[in-house]
Amino acid sequence: MFVTRQHLAMARMLGVAIVAALALSACATYDDEFAGINSRLDTLDTRVQGAAQSAESANQSAMQANQRLDQLEGRVQQLEGAPRRAPRG
Repeated sequence: MFVTRQHLAMARMLGVAIVAALALSACATYDDEFAGINSRLDTLDTRVQGAAQSAESANQSAMQANQRLDQLEGRVQQLEGAPRRAPRG
């Protein structure tokens, strides 16, 4: 009976070692998945930064256009308020 207990204990230890080995091998799979996800996140981050730069550029262009329209509005009001000239001819 003593040999059976010893064999049972050895079998348990062997089972624990197998489970641990399987768990460690699964970690390598997760490392590959994390690397793929990180790569995709880096790609998305690059795209977002590019879109933010494009938006900033468009915003600056719009602000310049608004300033130009403000200048033209003052000139238009000045011309509309001026007395009419008699047509030539």
